[in-house]
Amino acid sequence: MSDTAIRVDGLSKRYRIGLKEQVHDTLGGAVADFATRPIRNLRRLRKLSKFSEDGHDPDDVIWAVRDVSFEVAQGEIVGLIGRNGAGKSTLLKILSRITDPTRGRVELSGRVSALLEVGTGFHPELTGRENIYMNGSVLGMRKKEIDRKFDEIVDFSEVERFIDTPVKRYSSGMTVRLAFSVAAHLEPEILLVDEVLAVGDFKFQEKCIGKIKDVTSGGRTVLFVSHNMGSIQKLCSRALLVHEGEILRDGPTRDVIATYLSLGAEHVGVRVWKDVSSAPGNDMARMQAVRVLDQDGRPCTDFDVRDPVFIQMAYWVLRGLEWLDVSFYFYNERGELVFMAVDDSMDTPSGKKNRSAGFYRSTCAIPPDLLNNGQVFVLAALTDGMTVHTIQRDVVMFNVLDAMDPKGARSNYVADWPATAVRPRMSWTAERFPIEQDIGAVTGEDHRVA
Repeated sequence: MSDTAIRVDGLSKRYRIGLKEQVHDTLGGAVADFATRPIRNLRRLRKLSKFSEDGHDPDDVIWAVRDVSFEVAQGEIVGLIGRNGAGKSTLLKILSRITDPTRGRVELSGRVSALLEVGTGFHPELTGRENIYMNGSVLGMRKKEIDRKFDEIVDFSEVERFIDTPVKRYSSGMTVRLAFSVAAHLEPEILLVDEVLAVGDFKFQEKCIGKIKDVTSGGRTVLFVSHNMGSIQKLCSRALLVHEGEILRDGPTRDVIATYLSLGAEHVGVRVWKDVSSAPGNDMARMQAVRVLDQDGRPCTDFDVRDPVFIQMAYWVLRGLEWLDVSFYFYNERGELVFMAVDDSMDTPSGKKNRSAGFYRSTCAIPPDLLNNGQVFVLAALTDGMTVHTIQRDVVMFNVLDAMDPKGARSNYVADWPATAVRPRMSWTAERFPIEQDIGAVTGEDHRVA
């Protein structure tokens, strides 16, 4: 068997989308439209059957995947990341043979198991037990093989009590537990996983990550799609970044994640919405701007580790609110949440966060000697506990630079600082005593220097 488990060469997938139809005011116009529609559709199909030589496709044609090529070795876990609509799920559907490519070639060495959506391949009227056997049969497993793995599957999924209950009565979390357990335990050579772990609780997610690691230790291959950069970082040493249907970057996970996060920071240190009607939010609160500022109040994107950083949000409260949380979430270049901050400057003595109608600015001051060097990405949110008015991910970003100053947290440590989330400057004390000093007098213990 070849050492390459997945080989993709020049893969493309094209879809025809529906265009807005003209609405006719008269019966005659509607009849004429109905009569000529077959001809128009035929013309569209003819256009669709040809590739545009100048790169301009008809308005009703989109490329979900375009000229994608890569290889995955046996036993490798590769992360597939990208924004919603980038083409990740389409790519996995082609690899799992759910849909055919428009052009290009895919070679798969071994049996493929795909977990693309919660409960994919499960019949809601069948019990969990029946779905395990049905799903296993679809994957090409014999009954004896499923019998051998059955108890292990049920135990891992933690749904033993409900195994003879129809799946339609399962919660989404129970369904994904069982679906993942089946896919992971029926020993496929290639496992395709698409964001399903986001449904389970944290403990189960960690359990699944451990299982995926076990799967690859047996020589099997995993292609793992997730928006959770922490999971990608834990599982994958290599990642592919899909952007607008193409592979934008292929390389070490940390480098690919940094590129992915930087895509969301086109506005870098400042993002402004001038028109209240189109600003993100709703009829209660809308965001007007998010800015990264230096200590003089000027827009800035490069800071020394010893510098304070100020993140400011301007926003409209369009009608009085009894409660409004203005919050920032700070992520490092590995996609890890470093910390979050919530504005408590206007809290009332009773703890309420009242906001009357008006225009506001809230500023969060990050103290010096706290952040480690690297890129920092900011998520800004306006919420009230029950309602999410708006969440803007990666709305701004800034860089923290290492000046190698021994007066900071680094002291005289000259090597690269570890990739920790933060680098706080701590308060230290040190005392010196004469070597002949009675240690017991200092520590209260009976020790003496020989």
